[in-house]
Amino acid sequence: MSRTPDGTGTVAVVTGAARGIGAAVALRLAAGGATVVVVDREERDTAGTVAAVRRAGGRALGIGCDVAVAAEVRTAMLRIAAAYGRLDILVNCAGVTRDRLLLAMDDPEWDTVLDVSLGGTMRWSLAAAELMKHRGTGRIVTFSSVAADGNPGQSNYATAKAALAGFTRALASELGPHGITVNAVAPGFVATPMVAELADRLGVDREAFLKEAASHAAVGRVGTVDDIAAVVAFLTGRDSGYLTGQTVSVDGGRR
Repeated sequence: MSRTPDGTGTVAVVTGAARGIGAAVALRLAAGGATVVVVDREERDTAGTVAAVRRAGGRALGIGCDVAVAAEVRTAMLRIAAAYGRLDILVNCAGVTRDRLLLAMDDPEWDTVLDVSLGGTMRWSLAAAELMKHRGTGRIVTFSSVAADGNPGQSNYATAKAALAGFTRALASELGPHGITVNAVAPGFVATPMVAELADRLGVDREAFLKEAASHAAVGRVGTVDDIAAVVAFLTGRDSGYLTGQTVSVDGGRR
């Protein structure tokens, strides 16, 4: 990709970057020299990640955007284009859960998860590709999950994440001629605020929840946000130019 050796000049967008994996990805890309646009539903929610990037000597801009609303995505992309005139990296990390057994699930719980995780990825990828293709280069990384295999009470989430594997493969074929690679990351059990909230909803002790999850990993521990961010850094870097259309499982050797 057309950047200096330290990544200076690169512009990266990370959605869902107010906390958890998204925030870690934003910090990792900024540490590599990229200017990072931190996107979350409300601009005020991006302040913590933006401040952390700047404290570490990086450059960041916070933008509020509901990824489920096409008009908001277009407005955000216009702002990015006006500020930087380019986009090199898009990381689609925004996602939500609305866990419930299907027999008890209502339409809004189904629609919200699909609109954010799947629809939001589609909208941002479309907007980013339009800007990237004019430069003939770009990296798009989407977030699937090992939950794509199916978990009880997560039929909506599993459906969205499984669909993203097919979306990634199809989009990689479409954008390859424009010099744009498209890959997905499927994290296993990672210690994030979302996981802590899941433990609370299930009414189980958080530490016991993590310990049980660790027992199912070959490496004997749960993942960290930095584990995932490191893989994203590779997929968005210059050494991954021949890798596209793939979903990379980062699950500690899940058993």
